[in-house]
Amino acid sequence: MEHEMTGRTKERSEDEYKALIHRLNRIEGQICGIRKMIEQNAYCIDILTQAQAAGAALNSFTKELLANHIRTCVVHDVREGSDESVEELVRTLQKLVR
Repeated sequence: MEHEMTGRTKERSEDEYKALIHRLNRIEGQICGIRKMIEQNAYCIDILTQAQAAGAALNSFTKELLANHIRTCVVHDVREGSDESVEELVRTLQKLVR
C-alpha cells in the first residue's frame, strides 16, 4: 500500500508488523468501547478515563513506530549518504511536539 503523503513504502519484518497491528487492534477495540459507552449513556468521567487510556495507547504506538523508523529507515539512509530521512524526521518531530 502506497503512502499518500510521501509515496514511499517500507518493508517491515514479520515481528514489527505483528506488534504494530496488535497495538492498533487494541486501540481500535478501545475506541469501539468508548463509542459503546456513549451509546449506553455512561458517566462522563468513565468515558474520559477510557479516552485517556486510548490516547496513551496511541502515543505508545507512535513512540514504537518512531523508534522503528529511526533504527531502520533513518539509519539506512544515513549509511547510504543521504540526509533526506534525517530532515524528514526533524520536520515530523517538530509537528509531534507542538
